[in-house]
Amino acid sequence: MTGLWMTDADARQRILDVALGTVLLLGLAPLMLLIALLLWIVQGPPILFRQTRPGRGGRPFTILKFRTMAEARDAQGRPVPDADRLTRMGKALRATSLDELPQLLNVLRGEMSLVGPRPLLMEYLPLYTPEQTRRHEVRPGITGWAQVRGRNGLAWEDRFDLDLWYVENRSLALDLRILALTVLRVLRRDGVRAPGHATVPRFLGRPADAEA
Repeated sequence: MTGLWMTDADARQRILDVALGTVLLLGLAPLMLLIALLLWIVQGPPILFRQTRPGRGGRPFTILKFRTMAEARDAQGRPVPDADRLTRMGKALRATSLDELPQLLNVLRGEMSLVGPRPLLMEYLPLYTPEQTRRHEVRPGITGWAQVRGRNGLAWEDRFDLDLWYVENRSLALDLRILALTVLRVLRRDGVRAPGHATVPRFLGRPADAEA
């Protein structure tokens, strides 16, 4: 994995993150407060979902989202399937991607970028191939190349291929293009969930028949 020093591309991206992230956070603050109030009334606390995710270099950070699932568990104390925990309001927030808005705070704190590979689960780290691990050479993003090319409707291998393409080709112009395409994706509500799943299937690693 490459070092974590700041390149020219990093500096340009960070300027965009701080400038546009601040504008978006201030402009969307009334909407975020309204969503928080509705969640408090409809679902009750907690309002935010917090989870440890790997950031640049695989370093853990706490991602923020509006909570979209109930905290229901089975008799063994395990969370019930996503389809059974996803609330009605949660479905609406996910369909419009409004559940992601608190991540603007992650962006301003330098833990995420507006654009980059989506931060996945910590438990996936040992399952990556060396090439897939390269997605952590940059900060994770609220949106990314894989999101505008299919989002959760893509197979895992395709998502990782698109993440790697972004890492190798990122630029300010590409980031601006992805942000514009993200608006269109959100308006069309494409790829919110994988076919046959309430959200997305778990990543299980490279298929056995694909091993070298």
